[in-house]
Amino acid sequence: MKYKAILLIGAPGSGKGTQGRIIGQIPNVFYFSCGDVFRELSPRTSLGKTFMEYSSKGQLAPDSLTVDLWRNTIQAKTQSGEFSPEQDVLVLDGIPRNVEQAMLLRDSIDPLMALYLDCPDKNQIIQRLQRRALRENRLDDANVEVIENRLKVFETETRPVLDFYGSDLICKIDSSQPPLKTMYAIAHEMSRALPDY
Repeated sequence: MKYKAILLIGAPGSGKGTQGRIIGQIPNVFYFSCGDVFRELSPRTSLGKTFMEYSSKGQLAPDSLTVDLWRNTIQAKTQSGEFSPEQDVLVLDGIPRNVEQAMLLRDSIDPLMALYLDCPDKNQIIQRLQRRALRENRLDDANVEVIENRLKVFETETRPVLDFYGSDLICKIDSSQPPLKTMYAIAHEMSRALPDY
């Protein structure tokens, strides 16, 4: 079966994690952060080492590895009862990160909408990521060069995903505003697209 999905798309520091965790509190909505799953991998495993190797440079992990990890995690969450595909809408943060991943996921997800969190102020993004680095001990957010590279990767790899899904699915949200106002804008768009939620 295809999972009903809402896609969270935005540059690093645009607020996807903050907003995704809030959305995930809504009944019958399941928030999935690919980055969180990767960060939970033990660096002693080959998969954990591979992820660390890529993330420390601000690069994306290989597509097949990312999609396989996503599939395995979703299956485990389904078997444990945390995620119910028949009832829940899946909110995806960090996947698909590029068009290749979007193509690999075509048979697995039925995108209902794509929330594009747009924060055009690059300095604001850098400040957010550096604050997060201190708060969450995320080394990939501390180095300005790594941040700059991650933003370039977003522009070249992830932004084309918006074109892949098309304008009918895209809801652009100004995420440069305070989190509560951003959440209000997201809730407004979700209530229109998902009247039963």
